[in-house]
Amino acid sequence: MEHGHTDPHPHQIPVERPDPEILGAVADLLGLFSDTTRVRILFELFDRELCVSDIAARLGMTASAISHQLRILKQGRLVRSRREGKTVFYALADAHVRTIFYHALEHVTEPAGAHDEPV
Repeated sequence: MEHGHTDPHPHQIPVERPDPEILGAVADLLGLFSDTTRVRILFELFDRELCVSDIAARLGMTASAISHQLRILKQGRLVRSRREGKTVFYALADAHVRTIFYHALEHVTEPAGAHDEPV
């Protein structure tokens, strides 16, 4: 890291080693991002709430397939739902989900070696 450079998002890992159950929960959380359909759904919900049929239309998939993935995302606390009459709208659960998704997208789209340390 360059002298005087500060990370705009200074995140520090806790000094003490987390309980293995906590690390297991982190692995479970990150595993939710391992399915392309779930990631596509999260992208659609990044800055808006949508109902199942809208998500299905945007992704060219069946409502049943979308509902199945939304159930998994909701169980993993990555999305939340809100009922309005007979329609259920889905959105990202909170700012943490938006941050995780944003940083993952930023990481995979940056040029290779963009942050390599000089040797």
